[in-house]
Amino acid sequence: MIETDILIIGAGPCGLFTVFEAGLLKLRCHLVDSLAQPGGQLTEIYPKKPIYDIPGYPEVLAGELVDKLLEQIEPFHPGFTLGERAETIEKMEDGRYKLTTNRGTVHAAPVIAIAGGLGCFEPRKPPIGNITDFEDKGVEYIIKDPELYRDKRVVIAGGGDSALDWTIFLADVAEEVTLVHRRTSFRGALDSVEKVMELNETGKIRLITEAQIVGLNGNGSLHEVVIKHKTAGEMNKETDHFVPLFGLAPKLGPIADWGLNIDKNAIEVDTFDYSTNVEGIYAIGDINTYPGKLKLILCGFHEATLMVQSAFKRIYPDKKLSFKYTTVNGVQGFDN
Repeated sequence: MIETDILIIGAGPCGLFTVFEAGLLKLRCHLVDSLAQPGGQLTEIYPKKPIYDIPGYPEVLAGELVDKLLEQIEPFHPGFTLGERAETIEKMEDGRYKLTTNRGTVHAAPVIAIAGGLGCFEPRKPPIGNITDFEDKGVEYIIKDPELYRDKRVVIAGGGDSALDWTIFLADVAEEVTLVHRRTSFRGALDSVEKVMELNETGKIRLITEAQIVGLNGNGSLHEVVIKHKTAGEMNKETDHFVPLFGLAPKLGPIADWGLNIDKNAIEVDTFDYSTNVEGIYAIGDINTYPGKLKLILCGFHEATLMVQSAFKRIYPDKKLSFKYTTVNGVQGFDN
């Protein structure tokens, strides 16, 4: 049995930062994640995607941010159980929780912090009958390494931030980029929309609106997509890659059976300390919900900071927590 102070479900950015904040309070942490490496979505889905809203970093690649977070927590020696999904929990006689993974690994801790991002997730796939025939053979649902598209012809479908951002980025990488969107309006940031429009006007990309991809053709690997326009009808377009970016379908997985209050696949929390309705279990980051919730990494960091303060009081109810600025001596301690 693996024993720790705070058992963190999810090794994404919020889970990793929790280790730092807990370490400052001399609390031990162990992280459980179904992915094979730390970083969550930042590592698994878009490691090369630039992020612009991390304090102190005008721009940082998602993978680089994960590296920095791992470097930051290294002095606190957290434990990791990777490639295993948190499956069941039960309350033990001593008040701690016992958590068992799908592979039978058992953990015990007085506090559980759920930092599972979107939970278990899978890409939303367009309704194209033979799309699975070309998966990893020209069809990708996420962009992990932009170099795969160097000097290639790429068709992207979607109208959100991810589709817009990757269209802009790949305009300087791929030989040809075409963005297909079924509407004339976009859901992404206005600045990104304006950049895409400008790239289209200057001929660096091709933008096709009021259209969608309805077919894929190829012999072993993707050769062309079939585009159906609202008024112009169908046309075939040769391409090397088709990347439908319609977001992810979040699923809480086994966590949904833990007796937590759930609202639309998110865990309800008290914003005082981001505790759930189950004593000793907290939820931070994209997996939680409350009035005014913003799904930003920055907000998850804030939630983690307040959460560990509450966790400390639960673990050590008889000890006085003395908050100190890290600029004083690099640590926060407590008085006996």
